[in-house]
Amino acid sequence: MELLGIDIGGSGIKGALVNAETGEMLTERYRIPTPPSRKPEEMANVIKQIVDHFEYTGPVGCGFPSIVKNGICMSQGNLHKSWVGVNVDELFTQTTGHVFTVINDADAAGYASINYGVGRGKQGLVIMVTVGTGLGSGAFFNGQLIPNFELGQIPYKKYEKIEHYAADSIREKEGLSYEKWGKRFNKFLRYVEIIVSPDLIIVGGGISKKWKQYGHIIDIETEVVKAELMNHAGIIGAAVSCLREQHHGHLTT
Repeated sequence: MELLGIDIGGSGIKGALVNAETGEMLTERYRIPTPPSRKPEEMANVIKQIVDHFEYTGPVGCGFPSIVKNGICMSQGNLHKSWVGVNVDELFTQTTGHVFTVINDADAAGYASINYGVGRGKQGLVIMVTVGTGLGSGAFFNGQLIPNFELGQIPYKKYEKIEHYAADSIREKEGLSYEKWGKRFNKFLRYVEIIVSPDLIIVGGGISKKWKQYGHIIDIETEVVKAELMNHAGIIGAAVSCLREQHHGHLTT
């Protein structure tokens, strides 16, 4: 079964067709830059362009870079403040004519890893961290999603939230070496370890491609691994999220 997955990021909105049984991407990802305004209507129009590009007719799964509760955006995140209170499911459905399932982007990436990747079959508390414009996090207990686990929102020193200190966008903005940035990221992971005592942490997002340049700096007690699906996980997990079984977190087709 082919499903369309869309991953909304702070810098780009990406989509691809995915095989729901295997989790494989069936097409190249199609990317359009996120509108500079990051406002609802402009972003919804980009979503429509992506759906139209694939000439797709079915339901769409979408990873969204903020807290989503029952389809409604609860927090601004790295987007425009006018998103707060918007029913994202309804907005995208009305704009495109397709039924949308919208979930937090880190939760989507976690779905991919838990069902097809390094997190498959893992028991206990597994935390998926997606590193990009911000620090997203998805939590799974015995394979079941605990939604909207926003660990990147932890306040840290002079920063409003720790993602303003340790996200990949900050590494780029401040011109940090992977060594220096890795020390910051390790501090974030220490907080995660202290607060939720996970059994496994999976690091995803584009930064996972550079694992060799900072992986050796991570020295917390919890096992930390890179997501082998890397920055495709958001698309894959989003696609299959519209088939997920509500009660157990694992997928059903």
